[in-house]
Amino acid sequence: MDLSQLPKHSHSLLTVETPVPVCTQDQECCVGIDEAGRGPVLGPMVYGIAYCPVSKIPDIEALGVADSKQLKESDREEILEKIHENSEFVGYCVTVLSPNYLSTSMLGRENYNLNAISHDTAISLLRNIISRGVKVKDVYVDTVGPADKYQAKLSALFPTLNITVASKADDKYPICGASSICAKVCRDRCMNEWQFPEKGYDISESGCGYPSDPKTKKWLIENVDEVFGFPQFVRFSWSTAEKIVDKHCVRVSWDDEEEEEENIPKLNSFFKRVKKQTEIPRHRFYHEQGLTSLTGI
Repeated sequence: MDLSQLPKHSHSLLTVETPVPVCTQDQECCVGIDEAGRGPVLGPMVYGIAYCPVSKIPDIEALGVADSKQLKESDREEILEKIHENSEFVGYCVTVLSPNYLSTSMLGRENYNLNAISHDTAISLLRNIISRGVKVKDVYVDTVGPADKYQAKLSALFPTLNITVASKADDKYPICGASSICAKVCRDRCMNEWQFPEKGYDISESGCGYPSDPKTKKWLIENVDEVFGFPQFVRFSWSTAEKIVDKHCVRVSWDDEEEEEENIPKLNSFFKRVKKQTEIPRHRFYHEQGLTSLTGI
């Protein structure tokens, strides 16, 4: 898993993928999709997709795949190495969504929440392996939001595939467990190897990265700049980060928030929808001749 390009994508997305096994282009395949790092206020979120021929599911299960959260980091690394050793029948792809990308997306003009970002990333990964020639038949996805609605959405986009969306899918379906391993190992490595574009930061005492961790909260408070806020390692749209900014940073007053002067229209008033004129304008002949309509004689 080559993450050498990660520093160049600390504000965007990075996708890393293995070569497509030849057998996955000839045989019907099953696919698993899962994520790692959805909730933390620190570091990226990673989405992973793993795939193999349906006939190879027992071999995937024999690798010891399980929900990555239940395994130690060393165990996950060992299983990923086994996946690489069996690259003749199993492949995977991971997308790293940087903290900066997540926050700027969620705070944009249009409502683009974390669920929508997650769905779009999963859809993009599935389309990617299909475009690379993988003969997809069955798809298993760990749910984000209501499973029935998510499954209906995916089924509408991929009507020829058998799609199952379920809670704890990484526990129930081995190929989904494999995708969970790939995503979690990728996030672990991103956290351990993160290179700050900004200087002078150390994440060794940042805790697990979740808002509920006291060490994480302490790190956030100690590493917020009163003018520039947080480094790109922090998801500044998370409420934990927002509260720290409100409390410890210089307050900024924007001109458009100040009291408006009388008789000066607000800027957004120029963008309001106005009703179209229903009256048809008269021909210029009537105006040039000074003619007007009579309402009575």
